[in-house]
Amino acid sequence: MPAETVNPGVSDGNDLDLKRLESGLDALETPTQHKFSVKKYLFSLLSPLIAIGAVIAIWQVIIWLQWQPDYIIPSPSQVWAALGQQAENQILWQSTFNSIRRAAQGFLIALVIATPIGVALGLNKTLRSIFGPLLTGLQQLPSVAWVPAAIIWFGLSDATIYTVVLLGAVPSIAIGLMNGIDQIPSIILRAGQVLGAKGFTRVRAIVLPAAWPGYLAGLEQGWAFSWRSLMAAELIAVSPALGPGLGQMLDNGRSLGDMALVLGSIFMILFVGVLIERLIFAPLRRRTLMSRGLLR
Repeated sequence: MPAETVNPGVSDGNDLDLKRLESGLDALETPTQHKFSVKKYLFSLLSPLIAIGAVIAIWQVIIWLQWQPDYIIPSPSQVWAALGQQAENQILWQSTFNSIRRAAQGFLIALVIATPIGVALGLNKTLRSIFGPLLTGLQQLPSVAWVPAAIIWFGLSDATIYTVVLLGAVPSIAIGLMNGIDQIPSIILRAGQVLGAKGFTRVRAIVLPAAWPGYLAGLEQGWAFSWRSLMAAELIAVSPALGPGLGQMLDNGRSLGDMALVLGSIFMILFVGVLIERLIFAPLRRRTLMSRGLLR
């Protein structure tokens, strides 16, 4: 019986194909390394200016068409002059600083309160079934609804403003963390148990890092709710004891019938919100995507 002949070329070709396949799979599993580009970072930071420029251009065209009198729709130059006047007497800078300080402090307090709530409800289904609907309801409730109650409780004080900010931010942060925990593969949690991770160690080393994308989304939404809640509180709770704020500056424009000051205040509120998002949350979001190989 003749012996079977083996073609060395065919065997070598199969081995080569297998090696190529393995290297291709390894390449797919390896996160793509993205080098930091100053040009791309500056473009992402300054790109909102394109939209602002387009809005100002359309705004100026409306002024040229004289569609409405200038006391109804002031020109961009009038709004700029109103902001310049507020800057000269230091009200603009004091108002901006006070509003950012209040929002940041309220957000940090909300972060400390909401994180353990989100972890507890995310890991304990019984607690979630009891308190989850309440948390969702609080998130849906407009923060401005709490202002009258907070004024009755605490008077015209900083406690009123921080109460409104907390009630607006805590539910969003906690729900974001709960959603992040829901997206953790069960095998990761089981692996942590096998390795002996329990209690705070389990939360710090396994739960929070694995739930970070959802947690970050909750933080972004929590900051947005903090900023909006603060503006609502400053608009209603107006008192010299509280000091100036952007919401109070907006209300002053309304009281004086100064539409240029009203629009200037709205612009500053929008500007601060966009600036915080681009300087803090956009880099965090980009770094999160890079660490998971999801950045395109």
